[in-house]
Amino acid sequence: MVPNHIGIIMDGNGRWAKMRGKPRYYGHKKGADVLEGIFRYAVDKGVKVVSFYAFSTENWARPQDEVSRLMGLLHTMLKRFLPIFIKDKIRLVVSGDLYSDKITERGRRDILSAMEKTKCFDKSIVNICFNYGSKDEIVAAANAAAVKGLPITKETIEQNLWTYGLPPVDLVIRTSGEQRLSNFMLWQAAYAEVYFTDCLWPDFNNQELDKAIEWYENRDRRFGNV
Repeated sequence: MVPNHIGIIMDGNGRWAKMRGKPRYYGHKKGADVLEGIFRYAVDKGVKVVSFYAFSTENWARPQDEVSRLMGLLHTMLKRFLPIFIKDKIRLVVSGDLYSDKITERGRRDILSAMEKTKCFDKSIVNICFNYGSKDEIVAAANAAAVKGLPITKETIEQNLWTYGLPPVDLVIRTSGEQRLSNFMLWQAAYAEVYFTDCLWPDFNNQELDKAIEWYENRDRRFGNV
């Protein structure tokens, strides 16, 4: 009953920092530290894929200083996590519009290089959703299918999603008390169970993940059936 694929909307970094009289970036940095512990614990529990909503297509509208710091944090995270992924044979996937002109050449090179170095691993997968927006993803997938001369069907759209190759999301977790999906994996989470917690992301820990999984295990998943 452990979910095969968990998607996490990591919300509350800014509020967590503000409560401590710190700048928003302090919360994002703490949130990145939490991410490492959560994916390690999830893998140990038998979860195959963990997808983290790290940066949405809408996040570019945030103040430029915050965006710049988030880009720097992404580079730091890739440099820090890559040796761990290689050692533990964890595959890194980064899902999103990676060829947007908003992403620097250096950033794109770092992302693609990290994915290339772990692509042969299949024991477990960490998926970072970066410059990701589900509506944009679905439109891009439909356009890609059309360019290839394919009919627009559920199958051809799925084959051209940024997350192609990953299983459907079984459980979505959103922290910080907000109760919305915020354009996160709308297609992939069509039949996911959605768990909301008041816990701010920097305070999220193994015990909080256990609560979410226990809640999931008690759900009656019907997939549209009576």
